[in-house]
Amino acid sequence: MTRYSKEDIIRLVEENEIDFIRLQFTDIFGILKNIAIPQYQLKKALDNEMMFDGSSIDGFARIEESDMYLRPDLDSFVIFPWSKESGTGKVARLICDVYKTDGTPFEGDPRYILKKAVAKAESLGYKFNVGPECEFFLFDLAEDGSPTTKSNEKAGYFDLGPNDLGENSRKDMVLTLEDLGFTIEAAHHECAPAQHEIDFKYGPAVATADSIMTLKLAVKTIAHKHGLYATFMPKPKAFMAGSGMHINMSLEKDGQNVFYDPNGKDGLSKEAYYFIAGLMKHIKGMVAITNPLVNSYKRLVPGYEAPVYIAWSAKNRSPLIRIPAARGKGTRIELRNPDPCANPYLAMAVCLMAGLDGIENKLQVCDSVDANIYEMSKKEKKARGIENLPETLYDAVKEMEKDDVIMDAIGEETAEKYIRAKKKEWADYKVTVSDWEIAEYLYKY
Repeated sequence: MTRYSKEDIIRLVEENEIDFIRLQFTDIFGILKNIAIPQYQLKKALDNEMMFDGSSIDGFARIEESDMYLRPDLDSFVIFPWSKESGTGKVARLICDVYKTDGTPFEGDPRYILKKAVAKAESLGYKFNVGPECEFFLFDLAEDGSPTTKSNEKAGYFDLGPNDLGENSRKDMVLTLEDLGFTIEAAHHECAPAQHEIDFKYGPAVATADSIMTLKLAVKTIAHKHGLYATFMPKPKAFMAGSGMHINMSLEKDGQNVFYDPNGKDGLSKEAYYFIAGLMKHIKGMVAITNPLVNSYKRLVPGYEAPVYIAWSAKNRSPLIRIPAARGKGTRIELRNPDPCANPYLAMAVCLMAGLDGIENKLQVCDSVDANIYEMSKKEKKARGIENLPETLYDAVKEMEKDDVIMDAIGEETAEKYIRAKKKEWADYKVTVSDWEIAEYLYKY
């Protein structure tokens, strides 16, 4: 990324006649937040003097500790391309870290949590690189502008226009993301009607998590410009594939991909196998982070491409963990269960800490599963030690509570806040009577 100084940013704001600057940050549930300031307040923000009420953000601070500061990451400065033609003033943004009044980082800031995990990796000599695959749906807007789950599109995998009714919108998204500094590797229609995917080049974990949050904002903004609604909800419609966010991971040391060993089995190093073992050991405790909604578990069901069983393979595309064919610099581990509603900072933090636990303790991975698990009998799966992922958000939260590595990765206080909120979400869901229940039971009984 371009390295900016304070003076560079002040100059760019003046030269480009920027009216407003968004100071952005992310809450623990993965929701993007911001404070918008006029350009004449920029110097105050760059001097780390911009205060906000942390108690107003879910999961952040108690009311007696509410004052917090936003410290901009200067390298995150971009001008939003869509604001140039809005007619309401040009807007730039700076992604911020959250600090307490004593000048120390706020432990519940998801960006800090990931930075802490990255620092652990760096202390062991590793650089953590991540490449996400972000899927989403494009639906029609209602006449009043509210979102729907309706679409007349019937396209499938890799279809193109005119069958792919979202093609022009997706092209506009790609061009916009490129204006924002992204290197786009692929963009295409996904398997479900109205479902799409945009992939960008891998990079360091914190920058990649920042980019996921920026991609979501850009996709939603451009979709609205085209009269559509973009949703990253994992399973907005029943009986079709849901949206995932596969996470591709690699470790680098001294400029070399640590996971690659030309003499190792399947071209993988012992560190790669340790890392896989760490993910396998902790995946049940991670799922409440990587799949954070009640709705997430309606995607993780058999028959719709999402993984259900805890297994890995260097050949099979369907297990929870797969090893893509590329070797050398491209050697990576792909975790397939996460969905795009996951907080990317927390998701990457738990992935990294689980993998490092595998490396530090030299955990031994189980045998790969290269056959179709869905065709195995219950007895065969049991004999091979193949377990299921948690089936509900409640089950996932209970697993998270038992996993000390994952709890430590998030931080005890933040993890407790997160768990408390997710238990409430599950409790609210349990007492809600759905349309399906009315249709299924009302006339019968």
